[in-house]
Amino acid sequence: MYDLLRERAAWALDPALDLTRDLIRAPSESLGEATVSGLIERAFHQSGAFDRVFRDAFGNVVGVMFGFEAGPTVLLTSHLDTVPVLSPEQWAQSPYSAAMDNGRIAGLGAADCKGGLAAQLFAAVALRRSLLPLRGNLVVAATVAEENGVGVGTRLLVERTLPDLDFSVQYAIVPEPTNLGLYYGHDGWVALDIQISGRDLFQVTDASRAVFDHYSTPLAPAPTPGQKQQTTVAKPSVSGTNGSTRALVRLQRRLLMGESLDNVLKEVRQASTESARPAGSVGIDIDVSEERQQLATGHTRSVRRLASPWLTDPFSTLPRRAFQALSVADCPARTGQWTLDRLGMGTPGCTLVTELGIPTIGYGPGREEMAHACNEYVETEKIGQASYGTAAIVHSLIGVPVFGWTADEI
Repeated sequence: MYDLLRERAAWALDPALDLTRDLIRAPSESLGEATVSGLIERAFHQSGAFDRVFRDAFGNVVGVMFGFEAGPTVLLTSHLDTVPVLSPEQWAQSPYSAAMDNGRIAGLGAADCKGGLAAQLFAAVALRRSLLPLRGNLVVAATVAEENGVGVGTRLLVERTLPDLDFSVQYAIVPEPTNLGLYYGHDGWVALDIQISGRDLFQVTDASRAVFDHYSTPLAPAPTPGQKQQTTVAKPSVSGTNGSTRALVRLQRRLLMGESLDNVLKEVRQASTESARPAGSVGIDIDVSEERQQLATGHTRSVRRLASPWLTDPFSTLPRRAFQALSVADCPARTGQWTLDRLGMGTPGCTLVTELGIPTIGYGPGREEMAHACNEYVETEKIGQASYGTAAIVHSLIGVPVFGWTADEI
């Protein structure tokens, strides 16, 4: 059924690899994506895949293929930004080298998520060049400010930009690293500010140290292989003098599927109060951390440091259609969830599913263990496979049935 898509995706492999390398060579640390935004906007235009290409007010780059009906609309959304370079002395080559060797492209963001972005763009190219008509709309977006873990760029895209086009998204696919698996959820995390206040400087200082010790003593500094980081805690900061003293202890805590944020707040408040009690009379207040972030375009946003756990029902329409489409296309069809061993990591699903109610799956060429890792790489063959597989999934959702197949049969 998808032989034509396979041919077009195979044709697009070399351009997809070239784009991946160009993206890696362009530093794009989160909140500083202006240069790479321009690069990907030109690539969107030059691809010839889209009926409309633009960069929105927040720096997100958007390409639109209009179907012949008003909907449904499928969103392919990746991110432009990367984390800062970690331990540059441990990289075998420059993090921006984009060296291609032994079937791999190496560099910062290769797996998370520049290879995935290239795969999604050239999935759209394969669909356009196949001339298979689309009943619904396809939106391909490269977003900013994603590596903060709370999806600022994605939220602005769906809440502010797409409504201006009269688009309501029914399905979303993110190319975060899944090693060509179909993923449908992961745990979350929250950053909490534990505020300790009192009149006596020594009491507040002792109380903050006691709270810090409670959360830091049992923990290893990083998870061992196969373990998930459950909490991290920063050393207390104390300000003021006798008469009015405050201390801040910032805690990051994993949020498991089904956990209530309210219950977590109560749990942390109780544990902090008990830990601080021997220090004397102090007040304890707990809240989700907030910070102001300035996007590369100059827009500022207040960001809550909360990434909710999310799950798309694996037996619902999107995962079921995606799995069956990959099977028909003779692509590997393995399901699962992200592990996200380290706190602070996340995917756009936190925003798309839990805040915006959009069914979402992950399907990308990178390996999860390469995300935020030294000597990060993505395998070249899997960029091509992800491009073809993504095109097949999109067609199963919004394409016009061909060769006797109907949408309900795929």
